[in-house]
Amino acid sequence: MGNLLREKLIAREKSAAYQAAERAMAQDAYPYFRSISSAQDTEVVIDGKKVLMFGSNAYLGLTNHPKVKEAAIKAIDVYGTGCAGSRFLNGTLDIHLELEERLAQYVGKDAALVFSTGFQVNLGVISSLTGRNDYILLDEYNHASIIDGSRLSFSKVLKYRHNDMQDLEQKLSRLPADAIKLIVVDGVFSMEGDIVKLPELVALAERYGGSIMVDDAHGLGVIGEGGAGTASHFGLTDKVDLIMGTFSKSLASLGGFIASDYDTIQYLKHHARSLIFSASMSPSSVASTLAALEIIQSEPERIERLWANTRYATQLLRSAGLELGPTETPIIPVYIRDNDKTFQVTKLLQDNGIFVNPVVAPAVPADSTLIRLSVMATHTFSQIEEAVAKIADAFKSLHINTTAAAYETSITR
Repeated sequence: MGNLLREKLIAREKSAAYQAAERAMAQDAYPYFRSISSAQDTEVVIDGKKVLMFGSNAYLGLTNHPKVKEAAIKAIDVYGTGCAGSRFLNGTLDIHLELEERLAQYVGKDAALVFSTGFQVNLGVISSLTGRNDYILLDEYNHASIIDGSRLSFSKVLKYRHNDMQDLEQKLSRLPADAIKLIVVDGVFSMEGDIVKLPELVALAERYGGSIMVDDAHGLGVIGEGGAGTASHFGLTDKVDLIMGTFSKSLASLGGFIASDYDTIQYLKHHARSLIFSASMSPSSVASTLAALEIIQSEPERIERLWANTRYATQLLRSAGLELGPTETPIIPVYIRDNDKTFQVTKLLQDNGIFVNPVVAPAVPADSTLIRLSVMATHTFSQIEEAVAKIADAFKSLHINTTAAAYETSITR
């Protein structure tokens, strides 16, 4: 039997052996690919029923904003529905260039480059910046796109313990002084909700000759001056070499960008394969991102409301006796520490009108499973109160360890 045929048979056997999804469906507890038949807002429609959305990354609640939708419609009228090519060839529009200029100004860098998705940014940038004799250092809790980008690189990849600067220093201290050392890290970690220890990381990078790339997918529109992200939050924009962001969270669209000095952006334009060999970001996505960015900068009260909601939700969840992760942001992990019960809670909450996201093994250890809530600026306090009350009830009904009796006297606005 030839090698190719053998590999095909192994792939088929592996696919056929995967039964986890089927088992969950049989138990009516499958929590993925849930079909939503409305706009992403604080309330969505699933199976004809209204459900409060606490699983969206639209932190500022702009995906259904009239100005954002109007901008997308106008862009289609002018540019059509797609660019029919890559940015490298026929797919660069004047609004792509406008967006890049606006983004560079927003995050405080010389230039920016727009990709079709945030995942493609990390694939293209990380895989092209370093060579065979160089090193990429990653926080162990980094997003999957960072990990996959490093796998495409020819460089040596080292992981350090989550937000553990001592472990990072130990690894940096053993590397050749003349090698390129690129430290890539989430600004806000997407499951834990905590923020990178950027001041300490910057100090280590300077001591050992490293460069820093911050993935600000969950930081833009959330932290920093005017929502400009993690580097701005710490006043360290000039110390961070590359700032990456996505448009599918606070910016209410689809796509991503990298911002840096002019020479680095020029290099990436001609070496990032996920840019050169992928179709360009669609006109409607570009226009809606521009509109969302304008709203963020002209309505700072949205970010203030997001943080008021975050503080309120966190207060109620803790008062309800629920175990939270080390969150510092609108991402709120609530631990269950049992795979099956995590699925059951998710299903029970949806049946009771609350949408949350389950995080189970192998994404996390089996004893660290959780539901992930994310708060939006457009949530009302009443919606938050309803969600927390129903979460506490679900935990109690499934005998998940809480001190839920405290909830009755916990609400203070």
